[in-house]
Amino acid sequence: MKSASSGLETNDSETHGNALHPAGHRLCMPEAARKVVAHRLAIAKGHLESILRALEKHDTYCVDVLRQIQAVQGALEKAGRITLESHLRAHVATAAERGDTETIVAELMDALRYR
Repeated sequence: MKSASSGLETNDSETHGNALHPAGHRLCMPEAARKVVAHRLAIAKGHLESILRALEKHDTYCVDVLRQIQAVQGALEKAGRITLESHLRAHVATAAERGDTETIVAELMDALRYR
């Protein structure tokens, strides 16, 4: 199944295969989401490195730097949205089955506090 917002291809066995762990163990990010997010973060890292290189030059134009910063922020925001969607689908949607709904909701609220 392909998600409309992230474009991730997932199926139930892949999405939930990494998510269901014995009590007391951490849940894992599904492989498809992990790969997409890692790729997006690598792109953001490349943009950030190019900004740093540009700032070493004396003729760097402020607006060009601002545009590149916006591109990095956009890439990071997209990686965050994909990660959140993956978490909602793989872990929040299945929390009742595992019996850890309160823990999952509290953990998510804590993570979103920093947005």
